[in-house]
This record gives sequence, C-alpha cells and structure tokens, in this order.
Amino acid sequence: MVVTRLSPLLFGLLLAGCSSMNSAPEPEPAPLPPRVESGGECGAQRVQDRIGRTYSVSLGKAIHAESEASAIRVIRPGTAVTLDHRPDRINVHLDRADIILNLDCG
Repeated sequence: MVVTRLSPLLFGLLLAGCSSMNSAPEPEPAPLPPRVESGGECGAQRVQDRIGRTYSVSLGKAIHAESEASAIRVIRPGTAVTLDHRPDRINVHLDRADIILNLDCG
C-alpha cells in the first residue's frame, strides 16, 4: 500500500525535474546587416533632387544617365529584390503612388 501512494508522488517529482531540464535559453537576435551609405560609385548623390517626384520611364532613363550608374533597379512596395550589393547600380525606391522615396547604391 505504501508503494502505491508513493508512486504518484515520485512520478510527479521526476516529471517536474525533467521539465526544468528542457527549458533552453532564448537565442540572441541576429546582428543587423551593415548599412551601405548613399552616393557611392552609382552616382546617387547627383540625382537626389528627384526624390519626391513621380517616377516614369523617361525620368528613370534620366536618372540612369545623369547618375552614370551601370544599372538601375526600380523597387516598388512588395517587390522581391536580391540581396547582392552592387555599388555601381542605382536603386530607385518608390511608394504605392510611384513617388520616389529614396535613391541609393546597391
């Protein structure tokens, strides 16, 4: 009879001991990627006056030509972009109304 009363008690103690062993510490958050400065080799500093204007194909061609970037990438909200950094490429960041929000290299 004593054995049957102790069994649930022992089982509870063992279970409590195991639950504390399974708690792992919280992982540290990943570090932020390095910030890339605007301007660079793509000539973004030369065309900063275009920020706030409505983007069009002709304006994109003018930005590409005046910045002397080797490539241009237009980034709209929700657009999937690669994470490869190309300092000679100018990025044109637009809002939902195609207003230019930012011009940077990458």
